[in-house]
Amino acid sequence: MSDAPGRLAENILYFARALRAAGIPLGPGSVLDALAAVRAAGIGGKEDFYWTLHAVFVKRHEHSVLFDQAFKIFFRKRGYLERLIAMMSPEMTGAPAQQPVEPQASQRVLDALFQGGAKIEREKQEIELDMRLTVSDREVLEKKDFAQMTAAEIAAAKDAIKRMVLGFDNVKTRRLTPHPHGHRIDLRRTLRASIKSGGAIIDLKYRGPKTKTPPVVALLDISGSMSQYTRLFLHFLHAITDARKRVSTFLFGTRLTNVSRALKEKDPDEALAACSASVLDWSGGTRIATSLAAFNKQWSRRVLTQGAVVLLFTDGLERDPDERLGFEIDRLHRSSRRVIWLNPLLRFSGFEAKARGIKVMLPHVDELRPIHNLESMHELCQALSGPGGRETDPKEWLRRVA
Repeated sequence: MSDAPGRLAENILYFARALRAAGIPLGPGSVLDALAAVRAAGIGGKEDFYWTLHAVFVKRHEHSVLFDQAFKIFFRKRGYLERLIAMMSPEMTGAPAQQPVEPQASQRVLDALFQGGAKIEREKQEIELDMRLTVSDREVLEKKDFAQMTAAEIAAAKDAIKRMVLGFDNVKTRRLTPHPHGHRIDLRRTLRASIKSGGAIIDLKYRGPKTKTPPVVALLDISGSMSQYTRLFLHFLHAITDARKRVSTFLFGTRLTNVSRALKEKDPDEALAACSASVLDWSGGTRIATSLAAFNKQWSRRVLTQGAVVLLFTDGLERDPDERLGFEIDRLHRSSRRVIWLNPLLRFSGFEAKARGIKVMLPHVDELRPIHNLESMHELCQALSGPGGRETDPKEWLRRVA
């Protein structure tokens, strides 16, 4: 048992390196704190060991999912965790745990854990990767699901999101502005122009309707099933917030949170960190009806002006037992110019609108679009500059249900 502490420290160190490679910012100080916490806690079971490391390594809500996936994969071998705990104490105080089922983890967690010294069989996955050698890296990145991206691919996707060009579907306002083909004579500009020529020539100047970019209002679901997609979509909103200032962003899970001011930070990492700090229900449950009711009551009259376009980012899996969802989504639709529903579940070819919440919401949206990769984001940029096609018409999904 003399070498036990060294082996325990080595395994915790490797686990911390894997978490850092997966996207959780950890340094040497966190590893030392984890070793001290494990020794001080006197743990005797897997759950105690899990929450001891969780308390030290997880500093933000969005990192809980990555930690949970990495922990279950790293300690999935039979008796592996029990042997680590046995290094700390001569007797096992906890009952042996059953072999857990391997979780469905994101690709960046798998790559972070399996790089370097981890010797785990992955022949099947390597064959799948080799079959794509004939496809360009850019095309693979465009079509790859956000949930299955590695850490390097996520960084490349963030850079691609920064370069996206958002179309401007301008709307006419009641104000008038100088226009070469306007319908009203601008008397003041006409007189000024005639003075320059001594009144010999009168060049009529006209005014026409002024166009303005409509505001964008984003309502994002941050429940456990949506958190991986929400993070990258927040990068998209940060990019368009910089170019189009009138962007309002709200996050909802079990409650509604306004993060519009946080996304105005110039640095995207600082902006997302500010969003995470202001949200208390990240990766929790979903209460769509309650969140929409709070938005309609507190924010709709402030942000849904001048033909606002609403981006509703959710899978539609409602957990509220009441019947308010239909009323609240209808009120939202009537208050806005367009409601575009972005649903990651549309990435499945066999998706059918059978869930109760989806059936209730479909009649009150103008477009239904997938949002799971860079290609779908490019299509969204094109959709914001004009009307959508028939393939995004919610009526088509309702006909399939009927």
